[in-house]
Amino acid sequence: MNVTDAVAARRSVRGFLDRPVDPALIERLARRAARAPSGGNLQPWHIDIVTGESMAALKAMMAEKQAAGLMEAAQYDIYPRELVRPYKDRRFQVGMALYAALEIERSDADARNREFRRNFQFFGAPAALFCTVDRRMGPPQWSDLGMYLQSFMLLAVEAGLATCAQECWAIYPETVGAFLGTPPERMVFCGMAIGYEDETAPANRLRTERAPEGEWLTVRG
Repeated sequence: MNVTDAVAARRSVRGFLDRPVDPALIERLARRAARAPSGGNLQPWHIDIVTGESMAALKAMMAEKQAAGLMEAAQYDIYPRELVRPYKDRRFQVGMALYAALEIERSDADARNREFRRNFQFFGAPAALFCTVDRRMGPPQWSDLGMYLQSFMLLAVEAGLATCAQECWAIYPETVGAFLGTPPERMVFCGMAIGYEDETAPANRLRTERAPEGEWLTVRG
């Protein structure tokens, strides 16, 4: 597979098969992704891979927290507090497209909440990773995290795996930090579900749109 094909094939999968993923494969991909660029070669990412019994324990713990309605607060703004157009419109549109694929009405708050809670079961994926970062790092280093995660996701496509990057895990920083044993100087950025796509899952019918290049591309010459 070439890079162009991997970029085109990568997408957020929200339904996985109950099929184990070899932890050694995930570890190889994590090591290869570390060739991602970072300013000053700081390599600010820290990656925790979760599989097997640890994954089962985390899913069970999150199911209990969700059932009890226990919530925490994110330690960074996942979206800007005042999200303006066109970004606000794009977020709304992808949400509506997802619920349409799931045949969930916008007015059905209970069904939408149930679907959101599936994030914390990794949509059935058997493996995951978490990305944490030193709290002293700034926006440039956070952009480096994105380059690492994209590299990992493209390598996963090449390996026949599906992924879903999940910033939602940032709303449980204490839980995730305690589970991973994350030192206090690091904070949770995101999680990522990893597995084999369930092609029959309704959510996986979603194909997100991209804005026309006229909205974001300028060429000077």
